[in-house]
Amino acid sequence: MPTEFLFRDDSYLAECEAVVIAISEKDGAVGVALDRTVFYPTGGGQPGDGGSLQVEATVLAVATAVYGDTKGDIVHVLAPGATPPAVGTRLVARIDWPTRHARMRMHTGLHLLSVVLPYPVTGGSIGAEESRLDFDIPESGLDRDTLTDKLNELIGQDAAVTDRWITDAELEANPGLVKTMAVKPPMGSGKVRLVEIAGLDLQPCGGTHVRRTGEIGRMSVSAIEKKGKQNRRVRVVFA
Repeated sequence: MPTEFLFRDDSYLAECEAVVIAISEKDGAVGVALDRTVFYPTGGGQPGDGGSLQVEATVLAVATAVYGDTKGDIVHVLAPGATPPAVGTRLVARIDWPTRHARMRMHTGLHLLSVVLPYPVTGGSIGAEESRLDFDIPESGLDRDTLTDKLNELIGQDAAVTDRWITDAELEANPGLVKTMAVKPPMGSGKVRLVEIAGLDLQPCGGTHVRRTGEIGRMSVSAIEKKGKQNRRVRVVFA
C-alpha cells in the first residue's frame, strides 16, 4: 500500500496520526514506512525531514526520510539503536518544524533566484541556513550586491505561491517549463506538480514551499563561485 503524501497538499502540517505498514533495514539503518506522513523525503536537492515517531509515551527519533524501493512509499529512517514499532502500530509522526520551515523559505527563494538569473540550472542544494544553485552562464561578471537587491525586490512583492498538477504529456509538450539540467522533474506517475509564484515563476517541483514570497524574509547572495568555464555557483543565506 503506498504512502499518502500529506506534505504535498499542505506543507504546513507538522504532525499527523499514522499506522506502520512496513519495517525495513538497509546498510544497518532501520526504516519505518507509514500509511500517511508529513515527512518530506530526500529529493530534488531538498534533504529529508527529521523529527520523531511517538507511540504512546515512547518517542523514536527520525534521522531523515527517504523514498522506498518505489516512489510510492516513504521510509522514516530511525536514529541508530532505536527499536522500531510493530507493523499495525498507531502513532504520531512529527517533523522538526523549524528546520522544515527554513527549508521551505529557502526553496521558494531559490525559485526566485532562478528568475533573477534566467539561465539553465545545473545543480542545487537546499539547507536551513545556506542554499545554492549552479547555473550554466556563458559570461561572468556577476555582482553579489546587485543580485541581492534584485532577489529581495522579488521577495518583497509578497506574491502568492500555489501548485497545480499537469500530465506528463503536457509537460513534455512544454519543455520550457523545465529549468534544471541535472535534476529531472518528478515524472513517471502520469502527472507532474507545478509550483507557481504569481506573475514571476512557473516550474515543475515536488518540494515544499511557503504560501507567499514575503514569508521568505530578506536573503543575501553570500558567494559566487566559478565551477567551470560556464558554470557559476551562487550561494544564498538569510540576511
